[in-house]
Order: sequence, then C-alpha cells, then structure tokens
Amino acid sequence: MYNYHSSLVLQKLLSTNAYLGHRIPTSDFKGYLYGFRNEMAIIDSEKTLICSQKACKLVASIIRSKESHLLLVNINNPVYNKIIQQTAKRTNQSYINDEWIGGVLTNWEHMEDVQQHFQDLSEDPEFKDAFTSSPFSLPRFRKMQNCFEGIMTHCIPNRLVIMNANLNSMAILEADKLQIPIIPLVDSNIPNRLHELITYPIPVNDDSIQFVYLFCNLITETVILSQTQRTQKSEPLSRKPSNKKKLLWLYKSKKGKRKI
Repeated sequence: MYNYHSSLVLQKLLSTNAYLGHRIPTSDFKGYLYGFRNEMAIIDSEKTLICSQKACKLVASIIRSKESHLLLVNINNPVYNKIIQQTAKRTNQSYINDEWIGGVLTNWEHMEDVQQHFQDLSEDPEFKDAFTSSPFSLPRFRKMQNCFEGIMTHCIPNRLVIMNANLNSMAILEADKLQIPIIPLVDSNIPNRLHELITYPIPVNDDSIQFVYLFCNLITETVILSQTQRTQKSEPLSRKPSNKKKLLWLYKSKKGKRKI
C-alpha cells in the first residue's frame, strides 16, 4: 500500500509521457512493460515509481553517512543541462554535464591533479585575461572547464545518478569496474549488455523532460532531508558531556547527604 506522498508522485508520473517506450523493446526490459498500444511499448508507471523509491532510499542512506556524495551525469543531452546543474547546486553535489573524459573514475587520482591544475589556471588573473580575449585558441582548457567545473569534492563519488543510460555507457562501464552503484534512467531500447551492469535501473522514457524535472525534485528533497537528519543526529553528541556532569553532581550530592 502506498502512502500519501507516493500516490501524489504516481499522479504526477501519470500526467507525464514517461510511460511511452519504443516500438521494439529489448528482452531485459520486458519485465518493466505494462503492455503495447498502437505497436508502442507502454512502460509500467507503478514499476517506475517503485524503482524511483528504491533509488531515493539508496541516496538517503549515502547522504546520511559522512564524506559521501553523488555524481550527477548528463552527457550528450543539452536539454537537461540546466536541470542537472540546478539540482547539483541546491544539494551541494557534483555533476558532469558536457563531456565524459575517459578515466574520470578509473583514473581518479590523476584526474584530481588535472582538476587542481585547472583550478590554478582559472584563478590566475593573467590567464583569465588571455582566455577571455581568445577562448578559441585554448580548446583543451575549454574541455577541462566543461568537465571539471561541476566537481565539488576531491573524493571519488559513492553513487552515480545518470539521466540517460544509452548516452552514458562509458560512465557506466567505469562505475561498474570500481563497483560504484549506478542509478540511471533506463529506456526500453537499452542494450542487454549495458542493462546487466546497472545496479538500480529506473524504467522510464528518458526523453521525457517532465519526468526528469520530477525525478530531480525527488533527489533534491531526499538529499536535503537526509542532510538535515545527519546534522540533527550529530547535535545531541555535543550535549552529552553536560548531561554526564549533571548526573555526576547529583550522585555526589546524594552521597554527601548519606554521610551526614
């Protein structure tokens, strides 16, 4: 049985075109289908909701633990760039929007040095003037800027949230090699070999911008709530010593009264 929040999400989900699949779905995706209409695959919205809830629970468990963060990935789909950027900034998470450079995860230590080099260059006032005057003469710097401008931490991400699995196969392969759980939006035409590598798939029409808005709002709410819960848990720890002192004072006072 769903709670009130789940029913609201399901209503919003049904109002989008997230249930529309492709004409020929792959064999691994058939378990997420509701049926066919006009020779088009119809994705089961209830299964989309269940998978989204599982993904949010996973995100919540990660954010509650210390020094854990997400990496939002959206490559080759500029329509979603603004949504991903806003979501990452509101939740203080990392994102890659423009281009996935091979080895971002599998060669993270080297990429960390490259990122630091990029930051040093971007903070140099002389380089800034040269770059703004002729940006086309520095394509490598532009590539670095587009890749690393959304990275918020030097630690390797604990989870990947991917907006389109078909367009981000390189990110999925690297995450699978490092055993980093993946939460991607998976359409009905995803290849079987790629689907096997995905930990928490969300079956949906990945061209539905309404669902991407809805999903990013769910991620944002989950992260902010989990961050609040984490800070609330850490606050009572600082108050415990004062409570111990009070108990010790009461014990000593009672002990003194007995002697009298």
